[in-house]
Amino acid sequence: MPGIPMRSGGPKARIAVIPGDGIGTEVTPQAVKVLKAVAATANRPLEFVEFDWGADKYLREGITLPPGAVEMLRDEFDAILFGALGDPRVPSNQHAADILLGLRFKLDLYVNARPVELLHNRLTPLRDRTEKDIRLVVIRENTEGLYAGVGGFFKKGTPDEIAIQEDVNSRKGVERIIRYAFEHARQNGLKRLCMSDKSNAMTFAHGLWQRVFKELREEYTDIDSRHLYIDTLAMEIVRDPRQFDVIVTCNLFGDIISDLGAQLAGGLGLAPSGNIHPGKTSLFEPVHGSAPNLAGKGIANPLGSVLASAMMLDFLGWGPEANALRHAVRAALHENYVTPDLGGDKRTEEVGEWVAKKAGNKFAVQT
Repeated sequence: MPGIPMRSGGPKARIAVIPGDGIGTEVTPQAVKVLKAVAATANRPLEFVEFDWGADKYLREGITLPPGAVEMLRDEFDAILFGALGDPRVPSNQHAADILLGLRFKLDLYVNARPVELLHNRLTPLRDRTEKDIRLVVIRENTEGLYAGVGGFFKKGTPDEIAIQEDVNSRKGVERIIRYAFEHARQNGLKRLCMSDKSNAMTFAHGLWQRVFKELREEYTDIDSRHLYIDTLAMEIVRDPRQFDVIVTCNLFGDIISDLGAQLAGGLGLAPSGNIHPGKTSLFEPVHGSAPNLAGKGIANPLGSVLASAMMLDFLGWGPEANALRHAVRAALHENYVTPDLGGDKRTEEVGEWVAKKAGNKFAVQT
């Protein structure tokens, strides 16, 4: 699903590539291959610089994000293509928290946009649903909420232990994510927006969401906006996903509801996401994680990474190139040129090569 172009749409771009761990190191090169194919056909200079930040570096050198890394990414790159983080050799997942959450917070990537789009009817577990029925985007607040890491332990390790996790919601944070969602709807011709919270139980934190939503919806009367509690939303998105275009919600609920939506559209292997700050360096990644049980087998699905790359091209203002990537992914699904998780028998590199060729040819034809 196309997003809002956030950059100038210039003739060239510089991309930082962080493959990370597990299958991230297998699918990310395939996405880069597809991007290079389209860029070559479009005659656009696209520079890639790879960084080895992940579990291997952390275990070898004790380094997660090197000093100055955030400033370098912010000042020297247009976007970041991310793989996945997580390795059983690091039980605490400290490197993953420092790198991915660190970049989200330190680059202030306050938008987590997760499209949910069914690309082939056979992929949904919902009976009698077609590609026209499942096409929405979850806009998730990405820098606050329960993911802010505010809390602690009292009497840890004793029978009287108390664990506290604070839900952080600022007026600024809530307003900018809800406004972004309304703007996304307006600029993409989407007519329906749903804000979801749990304000009947979380009366303080989500009471703020309620008040901000009611104020902002008065500025966007062209958008049919409504509110649903998160439990009701979860039921409704399964019962009838056709009723949703844009969903905006807090960090935790957005994480959960977008995974539910991804399953309705074929699974996490086809789920892309963008961690965005409009007009600034932003990060794009597949949702599926590092999947260490699949790593090294050559069967990881690269299509989520390719779709995340399409989101990145939209962000750069390269709409036709982004559409060529989406067309190629859809063609791979319809011709069943896919990995085993989607019912095919192809290996990761085979799918990458096929999609790269198809994307390059499609762009040549459409221009």
